[in-house]
Amino acid sequence: MTPFGFASAARIRFGRGVIAETPEAIAARGRRVFLVQGKSGRFSDQLIAPLRAKGVQIVPFTCDKEPDLPMLESAVAAAQAGGVDCVAALGGGAVIDLGKAVAALAPSKSAAMDHLEVVGKGLPLAAAPLPFIAMPTTAGTGAEVTKNAVIAVPEHARKVSLRDDRMLADLALVDPALTDGTPKAVTLASGLDAVTQVIEPYLCSRANPLVDALCREAIPRGLTALRVLMDREDPAARDDLAFTSLCGGLALANAGLGAVHGLAGVIGGIAPNAPHGAVCGALLPHVLTANRAATTHLPEVQDRMDQVMDWIAGSLTLRQGSLADWVNRQGLPRLSDMGVAPEDHPRIAKDAAASSSMKANPVTLSSNTLEQILANAG
Repeated sequence: MTPFGFASAARIRFGRGVIAETPEAIAARGRRVFLVQGKSGRFSDQLIAPLRAKGVQIVPFTCDKEPDLPMLESAVAAAQAGGVDCVAALGGGAVIDLGKAVAALAPSKSAAMDHLEVVGKGLPLAAAPLPFIAMPTTAGTGAEVTKNAVIAVPEHARKVSLRDDRMLADLALVDPALTDGTPKAVTLASGLDAVTQVIEPYLCSRANPLVDALCREAIPRGLTALRVLMDREDPAARDDLAFTSLCGGLALANAGLGAVHGLAGVIGGIAPNAPHGAVCGALLPHVLTANRAATTHLPEVQDRMDQVMDWIAGSLTLRQGSLADWVNRQGLPRLSDMGVAPEDHPRIAKDAAASSSMKANPVTLSSNTLEQILANAG
């Protein structure tokens, strides 16, 4: 067996009600906390009063969109000015990524661009991050257990990562109850991201036995949960989708992704208002088709592709039609609806070829193939 490693948050707590453990967990790690929250501030009240009762001072910061470099720089400055000794993030993947990046950069005097990949210097962190606690309120990115934070850099029209093994959370509290009642469109987009993040690591060139075990469990469970939630609200399905999202974060952090995320990262820079999960959902069926066609000489990949296609057909009860048909029926927008124009396709294909996610795709896809994927998803 080929040697492999596995890294994760120092501690994971999963289940309905675990959010109640947050005040004590934060108080044990710091007395002045930088609290990153979403625009709605949903669930923040459940934390703030108990924290203050424990004598914890709070420096709040609102992440009202996917984080970009100016927002990150502003947040780091606020954390440094506030003298915080702990960072907590309560919200979706964007909120958690911003919190993770603040925890990484606040102890350092170096600039964010010194550490960002692709467009920056990509240097290791200059100092150990602050303690970081992640509390996701959506089931999608699995950011609570990954070692990178995705940051948009408007000057370069790119989304890139700040990455370091030390950025893994000290504690990830995954309470599926926080996702109850999520609107259908958000559930679809974030859920497709979660499913993509267990499919791509299972097929990628860096898969390992632990990642395989997570993905085999999570792929059919997540697909079935997503199908149920498109029809009705269901707590058990919310639990399963949150579990899939968690598994996706663990899988991508320890194996890799593939062409879906390689393309999606570039698209996020060109069309910054396009929801990341919706982009992944639009690309996934066509990347799967392209990878199948390009891996006929790789029997093991073909076997895994067969498994994935069987899971998709069985879990979504696709007696006829395809995954692309199913996502269209659920109302997922096409790439062109999200601001991606045909004239953007050559640039997206060129830039995506150099992305870290693309390097883990099971086979190298040509620029022409990548452009055809974009056209099919557009």
